[in-house]
Amino acid sequence: MARKPGKRPQAIRDRAARTATVMATPSAVAAAPAKSGGGLIQALANTPKFFREVRAEARKITWTSRSETWITSVMVAIMVVLAALFFWGVNTICNFAITFLLKIATGG
Repeated sequence: MARKPGKRPQAIRDRAARTATVMATPSAVAAAPAKSGGGLIQALANTPKFFREVRAEARKITWTSRSETWITSVMVAIMVVLAALFFWGVNTICNFAITFLLKIATGG
């Protein structure tokens, strides 16, 4: 059985190397943050910056209005009721069919 041309381990390594070269563009390398092993002191120093970024991201959120939330909630409730009725009906039909088959099988 012949091997497929792209399945050799060397071919896989070559493709991975080419992909890594393409992905590591100068702008991506320059934009990557340098890691500094500051530990707890560095983490505490970065805490205010973290909370500023969280607040900035929270301002970008588009919140739904009360009416949209109400309409969505009602739609979910209706779908839950419809699903419950559907499964109740399927359960009733299955129960009737199984009971009928068991009565026939036991001769009664």
